[in-house]
Amino acid sequence: MAEAARRTRGGGGAARRAERSAVSFETAKFIERRIPDFEVLSEEALEIIEANAELVLEEIGVNFPENPKALERWREAGADVQGDRVRIPRGLARKLCATAPSSYTQHARNPERNVVVGGRNLVLAPVYGPPFVRDADGGRRYATMEDFRNFVKLGYMSKWLHHSGGTVCEPTDVPVNKRHLDMLHAHMTLSDKPFMGSVTEPSRAQDSVDMCKVLFGAEFVAENTVMTSLININSPMTFDDVMMGALEVYAANNQACIISPFIVGGAMAPVSVAGTLTQVLAEVLAGIAYSQLIRKGAPVIFGAFVTSIDMNSGAPTFGTPEASHITYGAGQLARRMGLPFRSAGSFCGSKLPDAQAAYETSNSLNMGLLSGVNFMLHACGWLEGGLVSSYEKFVMDADQLGTLHHLAKGIEIDETAQALDAIREVGPGGHYLGCAHTQANFKSAFWKSDLLDYKPFETWQDEGARDTQALASLRVAKLLADYRQPALDPAVGEALDAFVAKRKSDMPDAFA
Repeated sequence: MAEAARRTRGGGGAARRAERSAVSFETAKFIERRIPDFEVLSEEALEIIEANAELVLEEIGVNFPENPKALERWREAGADVQGDRVRIPRGLARKLCATAPSSYTQHARNPERNVVVGGRNLVLAPVYGPPFVRDADGGRRYATMEDFRNFVKLGYMSKWLHHSGGTVCEPTDVPVNKRHLDMLHAHMTLSDKPFMGSVTEPSRAQDSVDMCKVLFGAEFVAENTVMTSLININSPMTFDDVMMGALEVYAANNQACIISPFIVGGAMAPVSVAGTLTQVLAEVLAGIAYSQLIRKGAPVIFGAFVTSIDMNSGAPTFGTPEASHITYGAGQLARRMGLPFRSAGSFCGSKLPDAQAAYETSNSLNMGLLSGVNFMLHACGWLEGGLVSSYEKFVMDADQLGTLHHLAKGIEIDETAQALDAIREVGPGGHYLGCAHTQANFKSAFWKSDLLDYKPFETWQDEGARDTQALASLRVAKLLADYRQPALDPAVGEALDAFVAKRKSDMPDAFA
């Protein structure tokens, strides 16, 4: 391995000294499910949807506008290309998808925080993309780079969150053409969890790859996946040149992509569950097949971002039974393809971190766990239909992610769990508080919230009768106050600073 790669992975003497003096924060390992998936579609229903998706690709086709290279690749692969329309013969897309791996490891700069995406695993990543932020003191406002850095710090400090994410908010005080450099720099230096790259323009995807070469070493990046990035399909059935350009960069460099339709049922897909699943599958088949035309074996995730629509206002709705049915069904389709699955999150349409937000988020998170999701983007912080990253909701959701870890464990049935000695010791009419079994196991027996209030009424009232949002505000302040930056080899840090400065100086500011 090259010297740069050895230096980064090993840390170097300066980095080891810094690491010894740094504060270490516990992060739970990615979830390994020991519970069954919830399946809503019969074998017959799955076969009908799969056949209909193939029919859509063959008869209707998909569009690849303003991308002549993509059209030529499809033509050479055997598709019928007329203008921007690509009609894919039955079975071709699925055959191409067969070279995509069923799982992959995304490496973090701290190897202890690597994640394995696929199989029975679930990786949790924070909210992605909102232009606004909200907190109890400042209300709703446009996001800044300071907000972005704060969210990266909160993600780093959140025990149950495995991934630093990508655009945790959109910092509008930095030029559009340069903000990706600052965002990546923040993920790389303020956290040592895995992260996502930029997809807003192919050159920005290339910048992401090049910055990873500085952080990890060029040879390490060439041989390993160090980013998982989001490629949205412009539903219905349109693969725009910007997203496809980013996909082309990442696939060529063996970096993972989530190929994800962006579905608002009733607007961008049919109102029926089966019709939407047909379109989702057709779009995913075409997108993943295209990634394999770029590079066989490039890691990809079967994505499904799905909401329904309020037919009175036209606004998207979240936490609904229809979205759950689609997500459960998409999970079954992904497993039949042998691919990792991305869906669900802390979805809600509420304007505040209130009861509506809690109900809708709870429905969405549990749906994700039971549908077999392997990579959950938006796992914490989402508010107002994805327009807002909320400080308070970030820590509220991040706390609740602990319940997913514990639910996924299933039920132990070993000798300790059977607790016959405890039942014998206590006998009829006794209590278990002081028995040996309780004393030996009470610290790990139950999941414990770091946020919610379980105190007696009198104590709660004496402490100010604080509601959950008030408690969350206090936790945000505590986590940011306790934050300590993870150690990074000073030479690597300086090289990242220099890369960002050079790229910024190479182009004028652009805010559109």
